[in-house]
Amino acid sequence: MAGGVSTPELAAAVNAAGGLGFLAAGYLGADGMSEQITRLRALSDRAFGVNVFVPARDAADAEALAAYRERLAPEAARLGVQTGPAVWGDDDYKAKLAALRADPVPLVGFTFGCPDPGDIAGLRRAGTEVMVTVTTAEEAAAAADAGADALCVQGAEAGGHQGSFEDTYERTIPLARLLAEVRGRVRLPLVAAGGISDAAAVRRCLAGGALAAQLGTALLRTPESGAKQVHKDALAEARFDRTAVTRAFSGRRARGLANRFAAEHGGVAPGAYPHVHYMTAPIRAAAARSRDADALHLWAGACFRSATECPAAEVVSGVTRQL
Repeated sequence: MAGGVSTPELAAAVNAAGGLGFLAAGYLGADGMSEQITRLRALSDRAFGVNVFVPARDAADAEALAAYRERLAPEAARLGVQTGPAVWGDDDYKAKLAALRADPVPLVGFTFGCPDPGDIAGLRRAGTEVMVTVTTAEEAAAAADAGADALCVQGAEAGGHQGSFEDTYERTIPLARLLAEVRGRVRLPLVAAGGISDAAAVRRCLAGGALAAQLGTALLRTPESGAKQVHKDALAEARFDRTAVTRAFSGRRARGLANRFAAEHGGVAPGAYPHVHYMTAPIRAAAARSRDADALHLWAGACFRSATECPAAEVVSGVTRQL
């Protein structure tokens, strides 16, 4: 997950256990991404990946954003802050691609869309393999046509943002069914993602046609994770007993623990990303500082109860030993 949860230390620990660690470049500038890559290379000599957000066009409704800002004003006041500017940005996309071509990494994954074929070709010429996150068979076909080397197939069980090309509706296809649909449409290597926390789940993914499986939420509570402590604690707190998909925190659908903020604002939050993300940023930062789990984005997948405080290498090796 982006936003500080993914760290070079976490990726290095996954590598040390025989996995393929990933860095999240989302919300970082190109320089920040490069700094993280340098840190990871100092910690591990194994292959790794970098995940990049594909920016969407700015189609936000200004009136809807203004109404949502007014709705959130009491939340901000309670926490002693003001809402942030509701702005669009491309997440430094072009600069990141240029940096990754100039200093190639083994694998680059893309989320929230499919890069232009020329961008994929440029990374491949630099020696990088390209993976695209997909949530439907149609997205899979489009990514294959664009030249992707592999696909990350994200089922509805996944925590955090849905990696859909378009955020027009909630993706509800469970991973097992989605794997079958994508496998019937394309012949690229598939990495399964969503609700995977143990060897049994990995075996099901491999039997369903995946080449590999991805752990996400299962690593959130590890010491190497950069998740806020209030987030880590909430994953084990009895009162948080389910997850829900909401736009309340970022303007884009994402799965997290069902807390008060999501319940009160999720039904009216506009579909405007990253505008809402920046609008709620001061609220979320203040909630983290005050350890207010009911006003913080607690991204988590369906397997969140399996997350433990064990070191990341132990989590990964505990799965692989049973395969």
